[in-house]
Amino acid sequence: MSSTQLNAPDGPIDADLATPSGEGPWPGVVVLHDMLGIGTAMRETGRMLADNGYLALAPDLFARGRVRCVPGMIRELMSRGEGSTTRDILAARDRLASDPQCTGKVAIVGFCLGGGFALLVAPRGFDAAAPFYPAGRPKYDEILRGSCPVVASYGARDPMNIGGGPKLERRLTELGVDHDVKTYSGVGHSFADNHPSQPLLRVTGLGYDEDATRDAWSRIFAFFDTHLSPGRQPGGPNV
Repeated sequence: MSSTQLNAPDGPIDADLATPSGEGPWPGVVVLHDMLGIGTAMRETGRMLADNGYLALAPDLFARGRVRCVPGMIRELMSRGEGSTTRDILAARDRLASDPQCTGKVAIVGFCLGGGFALLVAPRGFDAAAPFYPAGRPKYDEILRGSCPVVASYGARDPMNIGGGPKLERRLTELGVDHDVKTYSGVGHSFADNHPSQPLLRVTGLGYDEDATRDAWSRIFAFFDTHLSPGRQPGGPNV
């Protein structure tokens, strides 16, 4: 990935951009990090998306300072999403959509905190949303009207999302939004984040699960192929 600067309404922020090899244009994907911020795991996710034919942009949602940002982000996530984080995310969407290397179709992927924001902005001009174990109180009745198609992944052992998957699926069904929601048995929160701190996470019942992660990304790429212009390299997803 290459470092870039994203011009947002509240001031510029840093971002990482991963570009596929070969000739574009490609569909775009905004990648939203978890509470640990942009690190090795998020950069690997961006690179994996690029390897599968997607122009991936990961904005640093903590660029203005983690201590300063997090309380406001939590309040924003719990409300209607009118704040600087939402504006940063929509600026990332606009940056991709206007890029000559992008087809104009843009999806969003988010993990934990980022997953909560991926759902929050799903009605705001994206073509597909793929939240992993989204954080925040699930006000699905309030935020999902007019949503883009959603492919969501939960862990059955996630204490932050008890019943979250079925609740999301019910609301999307009521709204007539195309969706694929799956709750993976035997895994908890953060199952798709291969962070360096895995030994500690596993002690707490969290942490990475390769099989669930591979299945989730296979579902996401199939979903994106339906709702975005084709993006995968021949031979199936490279996860």
